[in-house]
Amino acid sequence: MEQIIDPRPLETDHSDYAVVRRVIEHISDNWRDRPELDELARMSGLSVTQLQKTFTRWAGLSPKAFLQAVTLDHARRLLADGAPLLDATYELGLSSPGRLHDLFVTHEAMSPGDFKTGGESLVIRYGFHTSPFGTALIMATDRGLAGIAFADDGAGAAPGRHAGESQIFDREHAMADMKSRWPKARYIEDQSATAPYAARVFDPTQWNADKPLRVVLIGTDFQIRVWEGLLNIPFGGGSTYGDLACQIGKPKAARAVGAAVGRNPVSFVVPCHRVIGKSGELTGYHWGLTRKRAMLGWEAAHAS
Repeated sequence: MEQIIDPRPLETDHSDYAVVRRVIEHISDNWRDRPELDELARMSGLSVTQLQKTFTRWAGLSPKAFLQAVTLDHARRLLADGAPLLDATYELGLSSPGRLHDLFVTHEAMSPGDFKTGGESLVIRYGFHTSPFGTALIMATDRGLAGIAFADDGAGAAPGRHAGESQIFDREHAMADMKSRWPKARYIEDQSATAPYAARVFDPTQWNADKPLRVVLIGTDFQIRVWEGLLNIPFGGGSTYGDLACQIGKPKAARAVGAAVGRNPVSFVVPCHRVIGKSGELTGYHWGLTRKRAMLGWEAAHAS
């Protein structure tokens, strides 16, 4: 059948619905090329601002957010079909496996010197906040989020072990655990500075790829490579210690990778809870296996 091409330019069709429909069709047909807003505006006959407002009003999200949703939908299907993470990345036209994460987190690493000196030059502000997974200890530097730990109120005066659990901490010992990572840093209790991080981290409605959450990774070179690998595990997905070791180019270092995963200072955001044992068992979790189960269940609910 001969294809009939609509000869009418978009400029002559002033219906908001028609503009949105055609932009959605263009994004859906060309998502691998990741069309920019300027390109979409030109083909729609509207200014960038007009298109942004019109599309958001009709579709409930911006053109960029729609493109990301289309991309992630394809990502989920590819990964569900068993496509390796790296293969899925290139099939989706993304620049690196990390882009398969929830498109919310961006990160930078402190210099190795900052870690080797015990964080001597760091000023770290901290506060305790409620979260879906108990009391969260949030830590931040002037460059971004630097730490998330968890405390179990009423857990007792010292870390202990429950059956099948990793260590259980009260607030005092959760704070001591985090301070031990950067013992020479200056710590200032500042709820007002850490509250915005707590609000964004645990509320999916605040996850905005246009304003990504900046995370500062402070550790050894090897630890940072492992933590960056964790960021490549997609939301609602999982990986094994062996797979993570292969991903960072250290296939024989699964045990060392496991140790680095356990030292991840930015729990939940840098998703060490998504790593499971080779047999499929959840294995341990620094802040408690029950909390790990809760995180995975919470993510599964929000990914569906």
